[in-house]
Amino acid sequence: MNFFAHETAVIDDGCQIGEGTKIWHFSHIMPNCTIGNQCNIGQNVVVSPGVVLGNNVKIQNNVSLYTGVTCEDDVFLGPSMVFTNVTNPRSGVNRRDQYAKTIVKKGASIGANATIVCGHDIGEYAFIGAGAVVTKHIPAFALVVGNPARQIGWMSEYGHRLEFDENGKAICPESGQEYQLLQGKVSRIN
Repeated sequence: MNFFAHETAVIDDGCQIGEGTKIWHFSHIMPNCTIGNQCNIGQNVVVSPGVVLGNNVKIQNNVSLYTGVTCEDDVFLGPSMVFTNVTNPRSGVNRRDQYAKTIVKKGASIGANATIVCGHDIGEYAFIGAGAVVTKHIPAFALVVGNPARQIGWMSEYGHRLEFDENGKAICPESGQEYQLLQGKVSRIN
């Protein structure tokens, strides 16, 4: 094994787990998952069949990733946040053929106890506040909070709120990276 799994973790057959990944206490990695390099999967995490995690994904304790979820590289999932995978679940109705896909793009962060309703993608470096309930697609670099989640600003790749000037330009105070806000979208200035 080129990854670490705590003795209480359960890893089913058919999983691909990358080098340097750590899987902690009481987590269950179900069949046919793909987990990248250098991931950290906290305590009591469930990764359902077919879930795909990129490299350097950090998953805090008590998170459930259901079939249909893909997280790209450098995604952060806060404690007890959850994804759904069916829009109208019923115990007595089998809807396994109706799982909706959700993609969390590179560098996005999802706060503690947030809920991502299936079929709504999270843009690159977006920041979902603790307890938010996401019910629509979230653009790259967006800062969203509340139930339902609403956008209140923009975030840099380093996780700092961006303050745009009259020309639609902002600078991350930590990295010095410049950003442009144009027609409701943020992009890095190279």
